[in-house]
Amino acid sequence: MGFRALITDKDAAGKVTSSVQVLEEERLPEGDVSVDIEWAGLNYKDGLCLTGGGGLVRAYPHVAGIDFAGTVRESRDGRYAIGDQVVLTGWRVGETHWGGYAERARVNADWLVPLPAGLSTRDAMVVGTAGLTAMLAIDRLEGAGLKPGAGEVLVTGAAGGVGSIATALLSRLGYQVAALSGRPQHGDALRALGAASIIDRNDFLAQPDKPLESARWDGAIDSVGGEVLGKLLKQVKYGGAVASLGNAGGIALETTVLPFILRGVTLIGIDSVMQPYATRVAAWKRIAETFDIAAYAGLVREMGLEELPVAATEILAGEVRGRVIVRPGLS
Repeated sequence: MGFRALITDKDAAGKVTSSVQVLEEERLPEGDVSVDIEWAGLNYKDGLCLTGGGGLVRAYPHVAGIDFAGTVRESRDGRYAIGDQVVLTGWRVGETHWGGYAERARVNADWLVPLPAGLSTRDAMVVGTAGLTAMLAIDRLEGAGLKPGAGEVLVTGAAGGVGSIATALLSRLGYQVAALSGRPQHGDALRALGAASIIDRNDFLAQPDKPLESARWDGAIDSVGGEVLGKLLKQVKYGGAVASLGNAGGIALETTVLPFILRGVTLIGIDSVMQPYATRVAAWKRIAETFDIAAYAGLVREMGLEELPVAATEILAGEVRGRVIVRPGLS
């Protein structure tokens, strides 16, 4: 029996387009577990894959979608049985391997994580790669000494998927969150997630630039990069740490050694793609215990496969608030 998938293809002139097609099982790539996909997510990388940006997709036709959740349909691996609910993020699925924008996927069992208790497959994609990355950042910051109650933690790109979930998680864990965004019109939604203050990105960048600025932040989670990351490093308190996990504002980093050698600031890189199994399981467990799905409901938008090409351009333009989740079976 065939299944629906969003097929992304490139023509001889290099134009990339996507369309919903019905495929047969034998079209799926190699793998030892087949999953009936119930929900997938829309992430910045997905926007690149659907538009041909960034060189992420090497072979066409392709099925994008870097994360998904669903139920095991077939398994040749003893860790997963038919009917088990699972989550997949990372491992370049949706980039070099067919991903979640289909009703079915076939993947390597090592890439899967059992759905944690307390989360539905829909909940898992509300969290998705964005939430997993945010929790990995919090875990690393706490490992570097960050503790609740001492001072403010800055979250940049706070209206986006990673930033909004990081804001919600930090608040639930007892941190005082300052949410920085280029879209201050979303301030009320961020306050509802627990942000103690809202900072306009333009105002933040307009402050006088010095090699070291007034120490303000106990720590920070940065999903923007570029000029924003360069400036916030100058404002971190002695012994503080910054988790860097995105580059929506650019890949260049202009800074000096002064924050590092005079204040002992630590810059931590966060990668969610190749994280080992045990780290993923622990992060998902903590998410299930911490994240308030109901409180985040107003920042969730649902769509079917047909709507993804337009949504891809929106997320690349910074026009998506919160999380977009995809229901492949919706037509």
